Amino acid sequence: MIYVKDESIVSRRLDEEVILVPVRNNVADMDSIYVLNEVGSRIWELIDGKRDSGEIIEIIRDEYDSPPDVEGDVMGFIADLERIGAIRAM
Repeated sequence: MIYVKDESIVSRRLDEEVILVPVRNNVADMDSIYVLNEVGSRIWELIDGKRDSGEIIEIIRDEYDSPPDVEGDVMGFIADLERIGAIRAM
């Protein structure tokens, strides 16, 4: 599955973390700020509307020397991003 970032989410990188802020009706929802750790930030960067989830999993597995079962963790994180409205499936 291929995902794209929702246009209502503003993201900013701070060191190895990314902060996500939902913006609704031109107003930032400061009660719903999300901070992504290093791996979550990398997954966020890889969600570009071109790579499918399998490609993202392989990149994470290679870059972080992850175990073969990392797929469940990555897909769980992607599901969380989808649940909060930060991304949507194409």
